[in-house]
Amino acid sequence: MSLVRLNIKGISYSQTQNGAYALILNEVDGDRKLPIVIGAFEAQSIAIALEKEIKPPRPLTHDLFKNFADRFDIVVKQVIIHKLVDGVFYSSLICERDKIEEIIDARTSDAIALALRFQAPIFTYKNILDKAGIYLKVDPKDENEDEDDVLVNEIINEELELETSSSEDELKSKSLEELHKLLDEAVNNEDYEKAAKLRDEISKR
Repeated sequence: MSLVRLNIKGISYSQTQNGAYALILNEVDGDRKLPIVIGAFEAQSIAIALEKEIKPPRPLTHDLFKNFADRFDIVVKQVIIHKLVDGVFYSSLICERDKIEEIIDARTSDAIALALRFQAPIFTYKNILDKAGIYLKVDPKDENEDEDDVLVNEIINEELELETSSSEDELKSKSLEELHKLLDEAVNNEDYEKAAKLRDEISKR
């Protein structure tokens, strides 16, 4: 499968959903964009890396990873967004130390935050871009319409609606014992957003 290089077009905040951000990636040799919904912390970390003038007084988590890697001569050579399952993008960090290459699994938002810090290129496979890449469709007559805002709001609303409706239906069908088990797993995985939903569903029973 052929790889397609991506650039970061920017991060946009949803005007309709509090705390929701979309990272917009753009194919280098084309017009398609790959939008990825990310959390506020990752959005902040990516924005700081993009704005090179901003220097946090203490290193953020991704800065700490970069400092750690530098100290032990580990280089992130590239990031590959290699899989898309149920709207979730999966990525890998291609790292190198002493001319030995290693592949490390990572969340896409973390991988891109690190790619910026290592000045590493970002790639995805053509079939993923064919499946999830979009062209902006904005009415050219409306000069006041910001194409990115329209895009971001539509994407985030669609994803959140799908996620909310499917997850709510799924939780309702679970037994109390299954919900407690899922809650423990969510806490162990540090998925506190899911844990909160599970706790709410348990409280309703």
